[in-house]
Amino acid sequence: MLEFKFDTQLLIAGEDLNEDAIDSYIRENIKGDCLIAVGDEDLIKIHYHTNEPWDVLSYCATLGEIHDIVVENMERQEAGLKG
Repeated sequence: MLEFKFDTQLLIAGEDLNEDAIDSYIRENIKGDCLIAVGDEDLIKIHYHTNEPWDVLSYCATLGEIHDIVVENMERQEAGLKG
C-alpha cells in the first residue's frame, strides 16, 4: 500500500512565480513526497505525490492560471487498472 495515493501534476502560468517559494509552501503545508517544482517566473511545473491533490490545486490556483492538470490514483495503477 502506498503512503501517498495520488500523483498530482499541473502547470502554473503567471507572473513573478518563484519556484523556491512554491516548493517551500507545498512541503510545509501539504503532506506528500516526490515534489518537483521547476520553471521560471512565468511558468512552473508541479509534480507531487499526496493524498490531498485538491489542496495542491487550490494553492496553485492562487498563484496564477493552472492547466494541464493530471491527478492519477497510483494504487489503481499498481493494481493494473487505469489511474
